[in-house]
Amino acid sequence: MMKNKKALVLLNMGGPRTKDELKMFLTNMFNDKNIITVKSSLLRKMIAFFITTSRLNEAWKNYEQIGGFSPINKTTEDLVEKLNNNFDDIYVTQAMRYTPPFATTAINEIKKQGIKDVVLLPLYPQYSTTTTKSSVEDFYEAAKGEFNIEVIEPFYKNDSFNEIVVNELVSKVEDVSEYNLIFSAHGLPQKIVDAGDVYEKHVNEHVDILSKKLKSKGYDFKSINLAYQSKVGPMKWLEPSLDDMLKNFKNQKVLIYPIAFIIDNSETDFELSIEYKEIAQELGVSDYKVCKCVNDSEEFQNTIKQLIGK
Repeated sequence: MMKNKKALVLLNMGGPRTKDELKMFLTNMFNDKNIITVKSSLLRKMIAFFITTSRLNEAWKNYEQIGGFSPINKTTEDLVEKLNNNFDDIYVTQAMRYTPPFATTAINEIKKQGIKDVVLLPLYPQYSTTTTKSSVEDFYEAAKGEFNIEVIEPFYKNDSFNEIVVNELVSKVEDVSEYNLIFSAHGLPQKIVDAGDVYEKHVNEHVDILSKKLKSKGYDFKSINLAYQSKVGPMKWLEPSLDDMLKNFKNQKVLIYPIAFIIDNSETDFELSIEYKEIAQELGVSDYKVCKCVNDSEEFQNTIKQLIGK
């Protein structure tokens, strides 16, 4: 029993390990009221069924190109294990939003430890209703008021976190002045931003912080840009899209950093590293590189300690 000790719960979206779990992922995601914002739960359920049914087979082909599973699960498990090995007085676990392990699993584990104080760390650097709010609400609903819960704020301004990002950027290429840097953020429908979501604002601020940090260290990329990936459907999404941004760099070198992700997943390993690479090559981009997320690195473990006051 770990009475008077804390639990740290890492929150993220999750990712499929099988085609059945991909169906679960899509079904749960498009039934999320923070994702499909219609008021009628019945209509949302119908929309979710339609999207899942129409996209499942095509989406699974993408996963087959990266081994048939999302890397988010193993990396998060490794991060949890490493943190547990580092902490004597904190029990670390995880809760995924759309695939197992869900919040209910984490809550049962915490109860078995006899812990009442819980710290939630959403693994999203910038705040969005579609990610942070959704994951935190999900945990609160499953917890049913049984814990004292503290939520760590978005950490895109954290200096030690941004130091890891900068080090990854400059380690990826020999001469930064030859490369156009593109921070690629996961897209969001414009109507969600118009309804008050601060995600775009946070992403812009993050790009500005990283740009200034690079400049202060004497790393002068040929250009620094922001674009949005993963648009689906006909509605207006945040712009510019990564597809359009890449059109600017024919016969030039490009370095991509997935600024909205902490753990590598299908959006980094398939979309950025395979799909957009093919687009870049078709557009005549002469060199196209993708950075890794901070993942379970020792440096990010140290950042987590800092975020939770260790």
